[in-house]
Amino acid sequence: MKQTINGSDFRRLIISAAANIEINKQALNELNVFPVPDGDTGTNMSMTINAAAADLRKTEDPSLEKAAATAASAMLRGARGNSGVILSLLFRGISRRLKGETVCDGVLWAQALQEGVDAAYKAVMKPAEGTILTVARLAAAKAQRAAEENNYFEYVHEAAIEEAKVALADTTNQNPVLKKAGVVDAGGKGWLVALEAMLCAARGEDIVAPEGGAAEVKAAADFSDFDTEDITFTYCTEFIISRENDLDPEKLREFLSSLGDSLVLVDDEEIIKVHVHTNDPGKALHEAMDYGSFVTVKIENMRLQHTEKVMSESEKSPKIAEPEKTFGVVSVCAGKGLADVFTNLGVDGIISGGQTMNPSTQDILEQVNKVPAEIVYVLPNNKNIIMAAEQVDALTPKKVIVIPSKTVPQGVTAMLSFNPEGTEEENTAAMTEVLSTVDTMQITYAARNSDFDGYDIHEGDYLALYGSALFGTSQDIKALLKSLAKKVRDEGKEYITIYYGADVKEKHAQKAADIFAEICPDADVNLLNGGQPVYYYLISAE
Repeated sequence: MKQTINGSDFRRLIISAAANIEINKQALNELNVFPVPDGDTGTNMSMTINAAAADLRKTEDPSLEKAAATAASAMLRGARGNSGVILSLLFRGISRRLKGETVCDGVLWAQALQEGVDAAYKAVMKPAEGTILTVARLAAAKAQRAAEENNYFEYVHEAAIEEAKVALADTTNQNPVLKKAGVVDAGGKGWLVALEAMLCAARGEDIVAPEGGAAEVKAAADFSDFDTEDITFTYCTEFIISRENDLDPEKLREFLSSLGDSLVLVDDEEIIKVHVHTNDPGKALHEAMDYGSFVTVKIENMRLQHTEKVMSESEKSPKIAEPEKTFGVVSVCAGKGLADVFTNLGVDGIISGGQTMNPSTQDILEQVNKVPAEIVYVLPNNKNIIMAAEQVDALTPKKVIVIPSKTVPQGVTAMLSFNPEGTEEENTAAMTEVLSTVDTMQITYAARNSDFDGYDIHEGDYLALYGSALFGTSQDIKALLKSLAKKVRDEGKEYITIYYGADVKEKHAQKAADIFAEICPDADVNLLNGGQPVYYYLISAE
């Protein structure tokens, strides 16, 4: 039984975990209860952890600290989808606990697993039970109890796996949707798959992915933060401190929490980055001076001069465009037609991606850095991209504000409310508030058989979504279009825009528009070629 692991061992553990998730990727995808084709949990987790595997393969005999930091850094930039972001946070916490260590025994590993759980829970605003978070939390707790009995790494890790299996099985009972479908949580299963592969590697039975199986990934990141609070205080205060002592940043966090709101404090080995809304920025700066010297300071409405540039660019990082204007916008979408719509509305950069391929934090970061603006708004246009987008602000000297658009029509509506001459607060409020005014309908196909929300769904059926809910299923797409049109009419909507996809001919799209025009005679109906994959129609109603 293995008593401790070192850096080379940790490297093998991560590469083995990446291989196992890659091998089980499709099985994880198929646990998704909602049958629409999307980025899927398995795909997102695989691409995220393979970012770490790719970087670790370039290292030779790394120290434990180096191996853990390399893995966490690569996963942060490679994170895709909510499951990928949470996976990256679990390893970020593990990396923090292993900092400065040369070997890891059972007690230290239990502590590292717990710190990973803490990092993940801290980032998620409303943690739900019956998810990867639950599985990771219970497994870490069991690991800590096991470490009190036996200080061997392998013993503790094996105990974590056994508890993860129990916790995963119980996710079916914790989530009504999972219970009805009779499946376990896909993210939780992915975490178990990773843990099992790590144990195999610790025993010298490394799991190897099939040739060409792993997706190409990008790597390297330092840290991230999740700023989701609304501005309620007068001064938006931001600063970065170079760490010059061992004072605990959590004490600074507690002080700033009592001073204002919208607090985000991110720390790594070299710096502490703070964003806080307060009525007394002087007190915030005075308290922060105890931790080191300021690298940058910015107070909205007072505009302090920068003392020096924050983050040095790595050789792999693209050049960061110098600001030529106050505001810029980047948007995620798939399809030339949709890209043209956003560009015509004033979007500076398009990130190709969406439901079938969630862009990584790195993809979003690269586009943000190309925008010649001080403040860059990001429109994710997909609920599974929002968390990855929220990490970007900590990785660039530009200020990044994520408008939580969950669909392309919401993103279009947000852009219609964007005013280049307005203030940051006005634009943020206007673009966010308008999201709830637009109803989004989508027609796609069933990727798998499913019994969901009272619908007996068969692979290949047409599916209609209204908002995030399943509206109907049929083998006749016209029947679904008519039902949606009647819903829009009954809701009293006045403006309808239909974006038809890459697999729809214009003559068929025109017939869809005619259906809406006939059933909704008082509404203004517009038809545009969106060119999007997967979705035959995206329909906006306001």
